[in-house]
Amino acid sequence: QVQLVESGGGLVQAGGSLRLSCTASGNILSINDMGWYRQAPGKQRDLVAQITRGGDIKYEASVMGRFTTSRHNAKNMASLQMNSLKAEDSAVYYCSADVVSGTNYYSFSRHDYWGQGTQVTVSS
Repeated sequence: QVQLVESGGGLVQAGGSLRLSCTASGNILSINDMGWYRQAPGKQRDLVAQITRGGDIKYEASVMGRFTTSRHNAKNMASLQMNSLKAEDSAVYYCSADVVSGTNYYSFSRHDYWGQGTQVTVSS
């Protein structure tokens, strides 16, 4: 069984910074794309940043230049550094991962997994 656990959310003033971390555990063989999504009350869940296994990154337009995502493939971890936070960044942030899991590459499966979410609140 694969689990994604996030940490690092909290309350911060506008202009401040937070760093979110996501760690995947279980019988993981490899992880393809890892992503960060956010969902504000009454709104849909939107992609914030995505990083491929090879390190290619894309960001949602409103966070470009303020947020930075990275990953450590050997540790099955990803992080999201959020700087210059704004009130409109307030949301529950979720980590996602496209995971290949199983005993070995002759017996495996591939699924998308989600973390439990972590609240980020930016006060103005």
